[in-house]
Amino acid sequence: MRRMVRPRRYGRRVLFQKRFWAGIADGSITVAFRRWKRLQVVADRPYRTPAGRIQITSIGEVDPSTISDADARRAGHTDSAALRDDMPGSERLVVYRIEFYLLDEPDPREVLAADDRLGDADIAEISARLDRLDRASRHGPWTRPVLRAIRDRPAVRAPDLATVLRRETKMFKMDVRKLKNLGLTISLRIGYRLSPRGEAYMRAPETKTPASEP
Repeated sequence: MRRMVRPRRYGRRVLFQKRFWAGIADGSITVAFRRWKRLQVVADRPYRTPAGRIQITSIGEVDPSTISDADARRAGHTDSAALRDDMPGSERLVVYRIEFYLLDEPDPREVLAADDRLGDADIAEISARLDRLDRASRHGPWTRPVLRAIRDRPAVRAPDLATVLRRETKMFKMDVRKLKNLGLTISLRIGYRLSPRGEAYMRAPETKTPASEP
Protein backbone atom coordinates (compact mmCIF):
# COMPACT_ATOMS: atom_id res chain seq x y z
CA MET A 1 0.00 0.00 0.00
CA ARG A 2 1.32 3.44 -0.91
CA ARG A 3 2.10 5.62 2.08
CA MET A 4 -0.28 8.55 2.45
CA VAL A 5 1.37 11.89 1.76
CA ARG A 6 0.46 14.37 4.47
CA PRO A 7 0.42 17.99 3.34
CA ARG A 8 2.65 20.23 5.43
CA ARG A 9 2.72 23.96 6.00
CA TYR A 10 5.09 25.82 3.71
CA GLY A 11 4.03 29.36 4.54
CA ARG A 12 7.32 30.83 5.78
CA ARG A 13 8.40 33.57 3.41
CA VAL A 14 10.98 36.31 3.17
CA LEU A 15 10.19 39.15 0.79
CA PHE A 16 12.76 40.80 -1.47
CA GLN A 17 12.33 43.57 -4.00
CA LYS A 18 12.30 42.37 -7.61
CA ARG A 19 15.68 43.96 -8.39
CA PHE A 20 17.32 41.45 -6.01
CA TRP A 21 15.70 38.29 -7.40
CA ALA A 22 18.33 37.57 -10.05
CA GLY A 23 21.17 37.92 -7.53
CA ILE A 24 19.47 35.54 -5.10
CA ALA A 25 18.82 33.05 -7.90
CA ASP A 26 22.43 33.05 -9.13
CA GLY A 27 23.90 32.97 -5.61
CA SER A 28 25.63 36.37 -5.68
CA ILE A 29 23.32 37.81 -3.00
CA THR A 30 23.74 35.94 0.28
CA VAL A 31 23.10 38.63 2.90
CA ALA A 32 20.12 40.82 3.74
CA PHE A 33 19.61 43.63 6.23
CA ARG A 34 16.23 44.40 7.77
CA ARG A 35 14.84 46.96 10.22
CA TRP A 36 12.25 45.11 12.28
CA LYS A 37 10.30 45.71 15.47
CA ARG A 38 10.90 42.05 16.29
CA LEU A 39 12.85 39.22 14.73
CA GLN A 40 10.79 37.60 11.98
CA VAL A 41 12.98 34.70 10.87
CA VAL A 42 14.85 31.85 12.55
CA ALA A 43 18.28 30.46 11.71
CA ASP A 44 18.65 26.95 10.30
CA ARG A 45 15.25 27.06 8.61
CA PRO A 46 14.29 27.26 4.93
CA TYR A 47 12.22 30.17 3.67
CA ARG A 48 10.57 30.88 0.38
CA THR A 49 11.42 33.98 -1.65
CA PRO A 50 10.23 35.10 -5.10
CA ALA A 51 13.64 33.97 -6.41
CA GLY A 52 13.65 30.49 -4.85
CA ARG A 53 14.01 28.82 -1.48
CA ILE A 54 16.80 29.93 0.82
CA GLN A 55 18.30 28.49 3.98
CA ILE A 56 19.07 31.04 6.68
CA THR A 57 22.38 30.27 8.38
CA SER A 58 22.76 33.15 10.84
CA ILE A 59 20.94 36.21 12.19
CA GLY A 60 22.24 38.93 14.42
CA GLU A 61 21.73 42.54 15.43
CA VAL A 62 24.14 44.98 13.81
CA ASP A 63 25.00 48.65 14.10
CA PRO A 64 24.29 49.99 10.59
CA SER A 65 27.32 52.27 10.82
CA THR A 66 29.55 49.19 10.99
CA ILE A 67 28.23 47.51 7.82
CA SER A 68 31.14 47.00 5.44
CA ASP A 69 31.14 47.67 1.71
CA ALA A 70 31.81 43.98 1.16
CA ASP A 71 28.68 43.00 3.10
CA ALA A 72 26.68 45.65 1.28
CA ARG A 73 27.73 44.15 -2.05
CA ARG A 74 26.71 40.69 -0.80
CA ALA A 75 23.30 42.26 -0.15
CA GLY A 76 23.06 43.60 -3.72
CA HIS A 77 24.16 47.19 -3.11
CA THR A 78 27.14 49.13 -4.43
CA ASP A 79 28.46 50.07 -0.99
CA SER A 80 27.41 50.46 2.65
CA ALA A 81 26.27 54.06 2.23
CA ALA A 82 23.90 53.04 -0.58
CA LEU A 83 22.57 50.17 1.56
CA ARG A 84 21.86 52.44 4.54
CA ASP A 85 20.15 55.01 2.32
CA ASP A 86 18.00 52.29 0.76
CA MET A 87 17.01 50.47 3.96
CA PRO A 88 13.31 51.07 4.72
CA GLY A 89 11.90 51.53 8.20
CA SER A 90 12.46 53.85 11.10
CA GLU A 91 16.03 54.42 12.18
CA ARG A 92 14.85 53.70 15.74
CA LEU A 93 14.28 50.05 14.82
CA VAL A 94 16.85 47.30 15.34
CA VAL A 95 18.83 46.35 12.23
CA TYR A 96 19.32 42.63 11.67
CA ARG A 97 21.94 41.02 9.46
CA ILE A 98 20.63 37.82 7.84
CA GLU A 99 22.99 35.43 6.07
CA PHE A 100 21.62 32.72 3.79
CA TYR A 101 22.26 30.53 0.75
CA LEU A 102 20.05 29.35 -2.10
CA LEU A 103 18.75 25.81 -1.66
CA ASP A 104 19.55 23.51 -4.55
CA GLU A 105 16.58 21.21 -4.11
CA PRO A 106 12.94 21.10 -5.24
CA ASP A 107 10.33 23.10 -3.39
CA PRO A 108 8.38 20.53 -1.31
CA ARG A 109 5.16 22.25 -2.32
CA GLU A 110 5.94 21.59 -5.99
CA VAL A 111 6.69 17.95 -5.26
CA LEU A 112 3.42 17.64 -3.34
CA ALA A 113 1.44 19.46 -6.06
CA ALA A 114 2.69 17.03 -8.70
CA ASP A 115 1.59 13.96 -6.72
CA ASP A 116 -1.81 12.99 -8.13
CA ARG A 117 -1.80 9.41 -6.84
CA LEU A 118 -4.44 9.93 -4.19
CA GLY A 119 -5.79 7.05 -2.16
CA ASP A 120 -8.82 7.13 0.09
CA ALA A 121 -6.69 8.18 3.06
CA ASP A 122 -5.19 11.07 1.06
CA ILE A 123 -8.65 12.27 0.02
CA ALA A 124 -9.88 12.09 3.60
CA GLU A 125 -6.83 13.97 4.90
CA ILE A 126 -7.19 16.77 2.34
CA SER A 127 -10.93 17.04 3.06
CA ALA A 128 -10.25 17.26 6.78
CA ARG A 129 -7.74 20.05 6.27
CA LEU A 130 -10.13 21.95 4.02
CA ASP A 131 -12.89 21.54 6.58
CA ARG A 132 -10.62 23.02 9.26
CA LEU A 133 -9.87 26.01 7.04
CA ASP A 134 -13.61 26.49 6.48
CA ARG A 135 -14.40 26.31 10.19
CA ALA A 136 -11.67 28.86 10.99
CA SER A 137 -12.92 31.31 8.38
CA ARG A 138 -14.75 34.52 9.32
CA HIS A 139 -16.50 34.62 5.97
CA GLY A 140 -17.89 31.08 5.95
CA PRO A 141 -16.88 27.99 3.99
CA TRP A 142 -14.70 28.98 1.04
CA THR A 143 -12.29 26.16 0.14
CA ARG A 144 -14.40 24.18 -2.33
CA PRO A 145 -15.92 27.24 -4.03
CA VAL A 146 -12.41 28.64 -4.59
CA LEU A 147 -11.12 25.32 -5.91
CA ARG A 148 -14.05 25.10 -8.31
CA ALA A 149 -13.58 28.69 -9.45
CA ILE A 150 -9.91 28.05 -10.22
CA ARG A 151 -10.75 24.75 -11.95
CA ASP A 152 -13.41 26.41 -14.13
CA ARG A 153 -11.47 29.64 -14.77
CA PRO A 154 -7.75 28.87 -15.04
CA ALA A 155 -5.38 31.78 -15.78
CA VAL A 156 -8.02 34.37 -14.81
CA ARG A 157 -6.83 37.44 -12.89
CA ALA A 158 -7.16 37.14 -9.12
CA PRO A 159 -9.29 40.33 -8.83
CA ASP A 160 -11.72 38.91 -11.40
CA LEU A 161 -11.98 35.60 -9.57
CA ALA A 162 -12.46 37.44 -6.30
CA THR A 163 -15.30 39.44 -7.86
CA VAL A 164 -17.02 36.27 -9.06
CA LEU A 165 -16.87 34.92 -5.51
CA ARG A 166 -17.83 38.28 -3.98
CA ARG A 167 -14.58 38.41 -2.09
CA GLU A 168 -12.03 41.14 -1.35
CA THR A 169 -8.96 40.54 -3.52
CA LYS A 170 -6.30 40.63 -0.81
CA MET A 171 -8.08 38.12 1.42
CA PHE A 172 -8.90 35.95 -1.60
CA LYS A 173 -5.20 35.77 -2.52
CA MET A 174 -4.33 34.81 1.05
CA ASP A 175 -6.86 31.99 0.91
CA VAL A 176 -5.50 30.71 -2.41
CA ARG A 177 -2.04 30.66 -0.83
CA LYS A 178 -3.40 28.31 1.85
CA LEU A 179 -4.62 25.96 -0.89
CA LYS A 180 -1.21 26.18 -2.55
CA ASN A 181 0.42 25.17 0.73
CA LEU A 182 -1.71 22.01 0.58
CA GLY A 183 -0.41 21.32 -2.95
CA LEU A 184 -3.81 21.91 -4.58
CA THR A 185 -3.17 25.00 -6.72
CA ILE A 186 -0.39 26.48 -8.82
CA SER A 187 0.26 30.19 -9.34
CA LEU A 188 0.60 31.32 -12.96
CA ARG A 189 1.92 34.59 -14.35
CA ILE A 190 -1.72 35.59 -14.46
CA GLY A 191 -4.13 33.79 -12.17
CA TYR A 192 -3.99 30.19 -11.03
CA ARG A 193 -4.76 26.63 -12.03
CA LEU A 194 -5.33 23.44 -10.14
CA SER A 195 -2.24 21.32 -9.62
CA PRO A 196 -2.28 17.65 -10.66
CA ARG A 197 -2.98 16.90 -6.99
CA GLY A 198 -5.81 19.43 -6.93
CA GLU A 199 -7.32 18.02 -10.12
CA ALA A 200 -7.18 14.50 -8.73
CA TYR A 201 -8.85 15.66 -5.51
CA MET A 202 -11.64 17.47 -7.34
CA ARG A 203 -12.32 14.34 -9.41
CA ALA A 204 -12.73 12.20 -6.30
CA PRO A 205 -16.33 11.08 -5.63
CA GLU A 206 -16.29 12.51 -2.09
CA THR A 207 -15.74 16.03 -3.42
CA LYS A 208 -18.79 15.82 -5.68
CA THR A 209 -21.36 15.26 -2.93
CA PRO A 210 -24.02 17.94 -2.24
CA ALA A 211 -22.33 18.69 1.08
CA SER A 212 -19.36 20.15 -0.78
CA GLU A 213 -21.47 22.61 -2.74
CA PRO A 214 -21.42 26.30 -1.64
